Amino acid sequence: MNQSICVTGASGFIASWTVKLLLESGYHVHGFVRSPDDKEKNGHLENFEGATGRLTLFKGDLLDCDSLFAAISGCTGVFHIACPVLSYTDNPEVELLTPAVQGTLNVLEVSKMANVRRVVMTSSVTAMTPNPNMPSDAVLDESCWSDEDYLRKNNFWYMLGKTLGEKAAWEYAQNNGIDLITICPCLVLGPLLQAKPNATSFVVLTLLNGSTFSRGNTTLGIVDVRDVAKAHLLAYETEAASGRYLCRGEPVTKAAMVEILRRLYPDYPIPSRITEPPNIFPTPREFSDKIVDELGLEYMPLETTLNDTVASFKEKVSCHNIIKRKKENAQDD
Repeated sequence: MNQSICVTGASGFIASWTVKLLLESGYHVHGFVRSPDDKEKNGHLENFEGATGRLTLFKGDLLDCDSLFAAISGCTGVFHIACPVLSYTDNPEVELLTPAVQGTLNVLEVSKMANVRRVVMTSSVTAMTPNPNMPSDAVLDESCWSDEDYLRKNNFWYMLGKTLGEKAAWEYAQNNGIDLITICPCLVLGPLLQAKPNATSFVVLTLLNGSTFSRGNTTLGIVDVRDVAKAHLLAYETEAASGRYLCRGEPVTKAAMVEILRRLYPDYPIPSRITEPPNIFPTPREFSDKIVDELGLEYMPLETTLNDTVASFKEKVSCHNIIKRKKENAQDD
């Protein structure tokens, strides 16, 4: 296969699995990263099957169109996966919202200049919800958008960045004839390929180490990172694919997830006490299956995802240091 795909943020959690899948599928990959020579961040990419001869890392920044053009030039597709994720910032407008919006617009503008056939962008379920005005019996589908005022009022900057970034992408694509598809995954878990844990990994890590902060028995939508990678490839390869795609496995409560982990890993101090939080806004009861019906995506079982997630943690020094405390040495909260 002679097709080349540019993947932005190539060394990240979702992007690493996407690069791996693309290489296994015979594609050439242009990995767009900040520091190609940083082996701690990018070294795992070079170990993928097919990386020799078919993976090239490009140095750049989403706000630098020249570096984007160098990476995207010659590609038939772009998977725009990079997105800033900060646990705290004094200046969200500059550090989160500008890269999310302007960075996305730069990717699309350069993709147009380079005559890219299709752009697949990673958005998020957080661009679809929360919305306090959503009726309790509403179906969460691809027509739903998060409430921007609500997100800004509550300082949900990552969610706001995802919402504004995707909206800006659709406006640009529709005005400039870009073939754009967005994938909107929910909470993404699964085994790590990169050296250090990503933000969503701590959902499981903090349960394994017996952390004592309150845990509300909220309902989660969990999807395996390998399924998210497949969704991107299916969106690119399926000629009839169009629009947005919610990528969400079966809903599960935090309590049910904890019970699975306690059964699979009884040696860790996984807490059993789950609190009931106040209902801030209605949780949708039904969800769109467009990604299954149109792209044929099949979701992995949740137990497989959780088991493989923890197994990968045990192989990573950075994660194992967090979960090494055993149940006999800890007080179950």
